[in-house]
Amino acid sequence: MASLITLVVSLIIGMGLRFVKTLPTSASSTIGTLILYVPLPAMCLLSLPDLEWNVSLISLGLVTWIIFGIAYFLFNFLGTKRGWDKGLVGCLILTAGFCNSAFVGFPVINALYGPEALKLAIFLDQSGSFLIVSSFGLWVALTYSSGKMRKRVLLKKILLFPPFLAFISGLSLGILGWRATGITREVLENLASILTPLALIAVGLQLHWSAIKEEKKYLTLGLSFKLFLAPFIIFSLYLLAGVPLNIFNVAVLESAMAPMVTSSILATSYQLRPQLANMMLGVGVPLSFLTLTFWYWILTYFNPTI
Repeated sequence: MASLITLVVSLIIGMGLRFVKTLPTSASSTIGTLILYVPLPAMCLLSLPDLEWNVSLISLGLVTWIIFGIAYFLFNFLGTKRGWDKGLVGCLILTAGFCNSAFVGFPVINALYGPEALKLAIFLDQSGSFLIVSSFGLWVALTYSSGKMRKRVLLKKILLFPPFLAFISGLSLGILGWRATGITREVLENLASILTPLALIAVGLQLHWSAIKEEKKYLTLGLSFKLFLAPFIIFSLYLLAGVPLNIFNVAVLESAMAPMVTSSILATSYQLRPQLANMMLGVGVPLSFLTLTFWYWILTYFNPTI
């Protein structure tokens, strides 16, 4: 519950700071850059070495990969057909293609299904959401913000980007058997813990409700995919595949979560329709509590023993 309250309070703080006249107009952009250079790398070094691959959980790890893949091809197809600019396409891929599997997902899953289900949600987050946003998510942000770019330049930007360096380091250290312990772990936890409040404050600084009219069409499209189509696809695929009930429940609910905080910050930091990216997160988080209730009811209907 504290995590959810933190989301709301941070968002409100950000919206309130818009009225502080002494605050620089570039504050939101500066906060976004800070997030990408400090708490996100810290989270990579903290979480990725702890990732333990389990063959029996492959179906769980695939959830975000499936959603991201469908979002990538769907919004590229729509963008080409309707003549959208690359910034809009990239924004929708990043915001609608990733689940808020941790900051919203963990407390919701723990409250509904208990600590054993929470372990499954953590695996889904680390092997799916976090893994993709640190690699392919970064690639989308760079590619769609810069238009055509020489492969060598693009590769250099990715390889030298702090979150990606931390991503590679985290995976490598995990393979070598290193785990953050003692003071090192405490320091990384403290640095990583500022990611969510800073991200929501940055979103609040740029969140203008009057802009909903301007972005209404694309906001509706993006949230319809994220909150309804994506979980429907996972629900249908995993029901047909006969996935075990405990994994099935977590997979469907996690796929129905609001847009991911980190991917939304990537979109705003690289100027991929930042106003829409902020709306996807600012509107998507509170709206997802209603849609999650719907999906939980669906799961209960199909599994009356819940």
